[in-house]
Amino acid sequence: MRVAVLLPCYNEEAAIADTIAGFRQSLPGATIYVFDNNSKDRTVEIARQHGAVVRSVMHQGKGNVVRRMFADVDADVYVMADGDLTYDPVAAPQLVQKLWGEQLDMVVGTRHHEQEEAYRGGHVLGNKAFTGLLTWLFGRSFSDIFSGYRAFSRRYAKSFPALSEGFETETEMSVHALELKMPVGEIATKYGARPEGSESKLSTFRDGWRILKTIGTLFRVEQPRAFYGTLAFAIQLAAVLLAVPLFFTFFETGQVPRFPTAILVTGMSVVAVLTFFAGLIISAITRQRREVRRLAYLAIPAPGDPKQD
Repeated sequence: MRVAVLLPCYNEEAAIADTIAGFRQSLPGATIYVFDNNSKDRTVEIARQHGAVVRSVMHQGKGNVVRRMFADVDADVYVMADGDLTYDPVAAPQLVQKLWGEQLDMVVGTRHHEQEEAYRGGHVLGNKAFTGLLTWLFGRSFSDIFSGYRAFSRRYAKSFPALSEGFETETEMSVHALELKMPVGEIATKYGARPEGSESKLSTFRDGWRILKTIGTLFRVEQPRAFYGTLAFAIQLAAVLLAVPLFFTFFETGQVPRFPTAILVTGMSVVAVLTFFAGLIISAITRQRREVRRLAYLAIPAPGDPKQD
């Protein structure tokens, strides 16, 4: 079993050495890759000194790094973490064992923190809110959709399109697994504070807004019938509310004095019908596209399958 540890990094000179050492100790047979994203400090130099395979990604953003990692690295199991030592390397063998032993495609290391500075209260609340939103839109979710500590099978890594550019990539990962109905699992892992000299690159409001847009886009793309059906219903409901006074006036006087409103209501009703049927057409296209993705995913053996040997 070939295991690859993937560490996306940006200015992590304060933590990358201990992170590499931790994963080398917990997964002694694994190849450790550091994908540097234009660091301005000594991250690359230190990573090389500690024996990691270093690759450079010029396009800024974690999503761009994940795209390169899955494209360039060939392994049976991929363990992804951050290079800031917040994720516990000791839990890595558990992630790998669960994934391989139960033939899963993704295992999420859900974060449990004991240090208040490790996980800010606003981020905890935002995580719960977005997790609930994802559950409401897609029917099911994970308990920690933003965790960057995950183990993947080869067939997950090679079928994941990785279209996101920034921190919203974890959301895309979760939706990809949910939409293809992959076997997945979770393991509780410790989450610690960054060491001194390491700073978070997450912008609460900017990245939160990008994540919200990503969820909306994925809902529109992956669930077009629900998205366009809801939009059509909202437009038609607004048209009905505007039309109610017209009907009362017509029944009382036999006339329609607010002719522009009547034209608006008619136009909105036409738009609602067109939106509904557009959703049905796009839904059929999405189903075909999902079938193609599913077949590409199934073309690769499951983890632990003898055909992988």
